[in-house]
Amino acid sequence: MDSPSLSFSRVLVVLIVIVLLAGGAFWAYRHFYAAGNNTADVTTTAVSRGDIDVLVSATGVLEPSNFVDVGAQVSGLLDVIHVRVGEPVRKNQLLADIDPTIYLARVDANRAQLKNQQAQLADRKAQLTLANIQFQRQNNLYREDATTRENLQIAEASLASAKAQLAMLQAQLEQTASTLRAEEANLDYARIYSTMDGTVVSITARQGQTLNTSQQAPVLMRIADLSTMKVRAQVSEADVGRLTPGDRVYFTTLGEPGKQIYGQLDYIEPTPEVLNNVVLYNAFFSVPNEAGRLLPSMTAQVFFVVEQAQNVLRVPAATVAAGGVWLQQASGELIERQIEVGISNRIYTEVRKGLADGDLVNLPVPTISDANDSRPKAAP
Repeated sequence: MDSPSLSFSRVLVVLIVIVLLAGGAFWAYRHFYAAGNNTADVTTTAVSRGDIDVLVSATGVLEPSNFVDVGAQVSGLLDVIHVRVGEPVRKNQLLADIDPTIYLARVDANRAQLKNQQAQLADRKAQLTLANIQFQRQNNLYREDATTRENLQIAEASLASAKAQLAMLQAQLEQTASTLRAEEANLDYARIYSTMDGTVVSITARQGQTLNTSQQAPVLMRIADLSTMKVRAQVSEADVGRLTPGDRVYFTTLGEPGKQIYGQLDYIEPTPEVLNNVVLYNAFFSVPNEAGRLLPSMTAQVFFVVEQAQNVLRVPAATVAAGGVWLQQASGELIERQIEVGISNRIYTEVRKGLADGDLVNLPVPTISDANDSRPKAAP
């Protein structure tokens, strides 16, 4: 049987061997495995060339660039509507008819009265001619003392009366002619024509409806020019100061979210709209609509380009901190590099000096504990 001192020595030797083996394994890991993988947790991205747009976004709605509300100028029964919603129309095309019976009767009555007064006018002219002849005759006789002064005065008065009667009748005739023109216009207004080329976008009246124009002209339909559409974008007060008429702008629609339609900012209304305590300004621009795919009241996601850099060196905005980036060398080592930056948006930052196309820069990867931390992460 071994002595207690011998057993203790054996245990001590075993412990020393285990410690030496563990230390050797740790040293080997540090010097060989870890040294060869010092960039295992580093994510890099290449410096590239491309465009950078600094945008102001807004929600907009499409409106016709030009439209007219067609109304009735005379009262009456809406007899016929000749068009339907969505139908293209031309200028001076007949749109609707109002029952013309009353207006036609008024026109006929005024025409008859005008003819009667024209006949009276001819009679008055004849009487004036006769009165003028009698006056001349009495005047010649009076010079020869062949008539009395009283007869001359009577002839002179008759001539003046004939002239006055003719003038009065001429005034009545002009009044009747004016009334006739007004009644003929009302008769024409019973036939409603288009005042522009466009498309019927809405009809608010119904065939058989009685129209009353005594207070205001009732609107029958709306005709709009859909060849060019106007976009009304509502911009927040925080962003409106960054916009200038002439800025490039584009938008997408819900039906074609991948298609960008470009235009140019026309103007901004100075009077805002306040919706739920939010101050919004209306900004307008127009775009062509040759294909007719843009329709009134469509929702548009609008982007105003306030700054733009084309074909420039750029890096993800997350890689830039305090004017510098971490650049990966060919050996895998990361070194800090100071750079000169230009414009930046939430995605890319322009690099003017300090990097070359294709350089690899460190892209920080947030850890689980950093998931809700929006502060810049330090490079390794």
